[in-house]
Amino acid sequence: MSRYRRSKVPGGLYFFTVTLADRQSRLLVEQIGQLRAAYRTVRQAMPFETLAICILPDHLHAVWRLPAGDSDYSTRWQRIKAFFSQDLPATDPRSASKRRKGEKEIWQRRFWEHLIRDDTDLRRHVDYVHFNPVKHGLVDRVAAWRYSSFHRCVRRGELAIDWAGGVAGDGSEDGYGE
Repeated sequence: MSRYRRSKVPGGLYFFTVTLADRQSRLLVEQIGQLRAAYRTVRQAMPFETLAICILPDHLHAVWRLPAGDSDYSTRWQRIKAFFSQDLPATDPRSASKRRKGEKEIWQRRFWEHLIRDDTDLRRHVDYVHFNPVKHGLVDRVAAWRYSSFHRCVRRGELAIDWAGGVAGDGSEDGYGE
């Protein structure tokens, strides 16, 4: 088995992509309440700041800032995945390895992380997170996607409602405020 080496910087800023095993699934938006509850539970137990997040049907992107002296994002994602999955039925057939580990084949085992290097890199990744639903053809303007911290940025005056084109509702149900 290959050994993937993750970048671990205490108090670092990270961009993540976390994906379902079934790329045709809509589970994350269909079970958004359960995902929000799992996210909130883990954030209370192991604090981190969410600078940007966007939930798509089969994957999510997030930018986190970890607390000073803490670089353990892997456990946070493991727990978010576990809390989200615990009340969902297992998909069959599961591999022997997944059965031994109590995994349900809902999530891909791994996730992508990128250590943010500077302010330009941060802005580029936050913009990527917010623009992703348009990139995937889910909406024709960023403001039309409900499951995004974009709306929080608009309420704070950090972005205009028509950022990247178009105007939509106020997105008041994004649920990702800190």
